[in-house]
Amino acid sequence: MDGNPIAKRYQDVISEALSAFNGCLTESTLLDLARQFSDTYGDLAKHSTEHFLVTPVTALPTGKENGKFLSIDVGGTNLRVGFIELLGELEGTAQAAQQTPPSKIKRSHDKNWSIEEHLKIDQAQDLFAWIGDCIAEVITDALDELPASESVESPFGDELLLGITFSFPMAQKRLSEATLLPMGKGFAITSNLNLGEMLLAGYSRHLVESTTNGKNGHGESNKKRRLSKLPRIRIAAITNDTVATFASLAYAVKAAPNSRVAMGLIVGTGTNATVPMNVGVLHPSKIDELADSRNVETIVINTEWTIRGTDKPLIDLNIKTKWDLQLDRESTAPGFQPFEYMTAGRYLGEIVRLVFVDLVSQEATEAKLPPSLTTKNAILTRFLSEVVARADDVTLVKELEKRYAPLDSPTAFWTPGRIKLLKDISYAVQQRSSALIAAACVGLLDCVHDIRIDRPDKSLTEKNGNGDYTEGEIEELVIAYAGGTISQYPEWLDTCQRWVGTLVTKSSLSNSSKRVVLKEALDGGIIGAGVLAGMTDDIA
Repeated sequence: MDGNPIAKRYQDVISEALSAFNGCLTESTLLDLARQFSDTYGDLAKHSTEHFLVTPVTALPTGKENGKFLSIDVGGTNLRVGFIELLGELEGTAQAAQQTPPSKIKRSHDKNWSIEEHLKIDQAQDLFAWIGDCIAEVITDALDELPASESVESPFGDELLLGITFSFPMAQKRLSEATLLPMGKGFAITSNLNLGEMLLAGYSRHLVESTTNGKNGHGESNKKRRLSKLPRIRIAAITNDTVATFASLAYAVKAAPNSRVAMGLIVGTGTNATVPMNVGVLHPSKIDELADSRNVETIVINTEWTIRGTDKPLIDLNIKTKWDLQLDRESTAPGFQPFEYMTAGRYLGEIVRLVFVDLVSQEATEAKLPPSLTTKNAILTRFLSEVVARADDVTLVKELEKRYAPLDSPTAFWTPGRIKLLKDISYAVQQRSSALIAAACVGLLDCVHDIRIDRPDKSLTEKNGNGDYTEGEIEELVIAYAGGTISQYPEWLDTCQRWVGTLVTKSSLSNSSKRVVLKEALDGGIIGAGVLAGMTDDIA
């Protein structure tokens, strides 16, 4: 086989394809990419009106916020609803000094639903009516668990304060209000909508009081639940998933003097980042959107770092492959989120499929490609992370034959060679995704002067960073992360952390006092919404 020129040419084709993904994974290329990302982000913050959007979050959690709130997290794939109780700091006690995040946050009645495809493409009213039904279900469960002695008239008071995390672009002037912008991630909603009004309308039909007396399936009276009108809800806070992730970790972890949360990062179905920025570096129209712009110096920014224009460094450095261009071209929104198409969970499986189908079609054999593999999005990123990257060969063959079986083939399609090819492509795509996100993170931190990437025309003595720390100590900058891709794909987090550390170290000698670490904000979307709902007195 080694002497077979046809086989050798095919191996060269495979090697060339894989190098198209891993060829950019060098210190010099990724450092150049991070530098160009920083320049691009600075330019977009100053001149673009669809990137680096202001949020109403002008203060960070103190860790002392307290209260009980209803919280929802609407993502690209799932909806979560539950109650969040913030306990604040237990000042003056020995426990306060040793407090761990779980002691500051209590959660109850959490429920999770998949957002079915038909809800994504239906009218907006249908989606929000369904969300209203889910909210009512969680509140009803909470009412049903109340002791019999509890008042059935208004056990939660006249209204529940609601915090909302919504993982889509939106425009905001106040924390409690938001205009939903075109959504992406497979959702058909393209018009500007008042998010609060839509959600309250979806829930409103559950405010009609029923007087029906009956028995449930266990023969017990439903009188208390039936007579108890569901409480009204008042929207206290609306935010996106990256801001919620950022806020949740900033609240939950009482940082040491030389440690702070500097950035929020989402890598799940989609990807986005948030970071505090000085208002002076933003487009003037963005400042005008603030409710009290004259008294604001720093504000948390929703970067929308995947939307058109953010991929300029990837184009300039020729990092995009022909398969990236094909995926973009054939997507539901060509050109809309080009960086996301290369890095996020909704798309990694499709990149792998496109490469695999292309390479198999170039084999010398007349292999019959399984028809299912010719279908768009036939390979899900979740399948890659849970099966392809983890299963032993025997299990993997069974799963592949079950999901992607060829029709009327006299020979097995899933040969050891093709299985290795699929695994190699998957690994290369995952490694590139991790590295590109790492370069973007380092670029964003340089853009806001938390770390430094040296430029040939700049002084090496210029001070960087926003933290106060003693000479000789290490300032820890925390990237609060959440999302299924970064959390669940084997090696994704480790690869990203390794590249972040390498790039920060290689960027400048002035970073010797810096350490950038990724820390998970577990359930940050739903917790962060509750945290922000508890901060309404501190935020306009």
